[in-house]
Amino acid sequence: MRLGSIFLMVLLLFTCENLDTKKGQNSVQEGKQRPNIVWITCEDISPTLSFYGDSTAQTPNLDRLAKESLIFDNAFAPVGVCAPSRSSIITGMYPTSIGTMHMRTGMDVQGWGKREYKSAEAYQTNDLEGHPIRQYAAVIPPDVKCFTEYLRELGYFCTNNPKTDYQFAAPVTAWDENGPKAHFKNRSKNQPFFAVFNINETHESQLWKHEDMPLTVNADSVPVPPYLPDNKATRETVARNYSNIEIMDAKVGKIIKELKDANLYDNTIIFFYSDHGGPLPRQKREIYDSGLKVPFMVKNLNGAVGRTDQLISFVDLAPTMLSLIGEKPKPYMEGHAFMGDYKSKERDFVFGSSDRFDEFSDRIRAIRNKRFLYLRNDFPELTKYKDVGYRKQIPMMPVFLGLQEQGKLDSIEQMWFETKKIEELYDVEKDPHNLNNLALDSTYTEDLIKMRHALEEFQKDRPDLGTMPESELIAAMWPQFEQPITKPVKLNYENGEVSLDCDTQGASVAYYISENPDEKLDFDSGWKLYSKPIDVKQGFYIYTMSQRIGYKESDIKRYKL
Repeated sequence: MRLGSIFLMVLLLFTCENLDTKKGQNSVQEGKQRPNIVWITCEDISPTLSFYGDSTAQTPNLDRLAKESLIFDNAFAPVGVCAPSRSSIITGMYPTSIGTMHMRTGMDVQGWGKREYKSAEAYQTNDLEGHPIRQYAAVIPPDVKCFTEYLRELGYFCTNNPKTDYQFAAPVTAWDENGPKAHFKNRSKNQPFFAVFNINETHESQLWKHEDMPLTVNADSVPVPPYLPDNKATRETVARNYSNIEIMDAKVGKIIKELKDANLYDNTIIFFYSDHGGPLPRQKREIYDSGLKVPFMVKNLNGAVGRTDQLISFVDLAPTMLSLIGEKPKPYMEGHAFMGDYKSKERDFVFGSSDRFDEFSDRIRAIRNKRFLYLRNDFPELTKYKDVGYRKQIPMMPVFLGLQEQGKLDSIEQMWFETKKIEELYDVEKDPHNLNNLALDSTYTEDLIKMRHALEEFQKDRPDLGTMPESELIAAMWPQFEQPITKPVKLNYENGEVSLDCDTQGASVAYYISENPDEKLDFDSGWKLYSKPIDVKQGFYIYTMSQRIGYKESDIKRYKL
């Protein structure tokens, strides 16, 4: 079956009749105060924090928050890098199901993102079949939305400050405010809010961008993972990572102080987590615990504190958000709510994937329970190490690579540069760094078969768009390799009510009402999300715009009523 047919099947799978999309959008009990929710997210750190047993970095603000929170000991990103994982967070879908698994598709990274791609913009790389690929915005199944649209329908003021990086430009309908000035303080009086604050200080790039800053952690005392050579260059890079964590912690404190100063802290659910594992070599981009396992805690309103070993995945965040405000998660969402009114049965497994990272493509699938991590390598002839140019800017990397070329690494350090076995199995309790592959150990044959079967069952009735050459996937999303454009909004005005519609399947509609016939509108103009007919006085102007995710948005149309 050719890719176009498979891609169409994927779209049909998620375009099933969804009777719950509008139903229940006002189902929270009348008069019940909806909670405010804040996400404090950081980038590129593993659970290397004091409340996970690593006190190398001093994090007093996170420590105080941890004492009021439920700490998750088994939280995982679906991919060991930011953009695919963020696509899962915002949609409640696995990247492999919606075609967002390759890092990175385009340049939709900050705020509203880049809106249009020209045909000349190409990556200097090929897919697994040797065909060149180009920059693009991923076109996901039409019924799949940014979950914040459902919150906005319910009256939430939704802000994101400032990173999006979803593998597609954030539609204007996703956020009330989206950028470096986005803040819950800009909402209407008594309006509930959902606010994301992303802290960049721990990102991989800060290992070299902060190189001239003083270290606040002693390089001689930092723990060095066994898969890295223990030398001066490594220790200074590891110390920089911990120093960056301390900078991040100070920013966490400022956000919490703002909530307390506004008397909002007690009625605000606070999430803290990192977007994937750590920034060091053999952490970021890896499908081991070093790349997928993250720190994660929630200060809820019910006073639940302590720890849980419950398995959770980022794909669970969107349904959990709806569950926390009393709304049933959408039927298409692949995640499971782990808190709130619609809390699901606890997971037995979490799923991970690894595909293209910048210039290098591979395909690995993983499944993990509380005891074992299982990997299936579809291209075992490829080395674990990918010579990604971006990563080579890390200060320790030239020394690390030089030692490898000279044959001076020990057997554990050298493992990263070797080719793979078809299957890998790790006992994460005995082997937290995932160094001892048990797949050929007869003692673990029963466990191997169980984990292999679990992965097969997970994939059985689920699309995996990563099995397709990326160039063909782009062609299916963008016919003739041109970005599709959302059709303009259609308006119907009757008895003082305005109804809006768009002929592009899966498009969301935004509108702006004004007395001004010549508004100069951009994405930060305060567009409203259309979900039901609206009352508009005669003589006013209504401006409209529509966008389907992955498409270029429609032109703005103005109507006088």
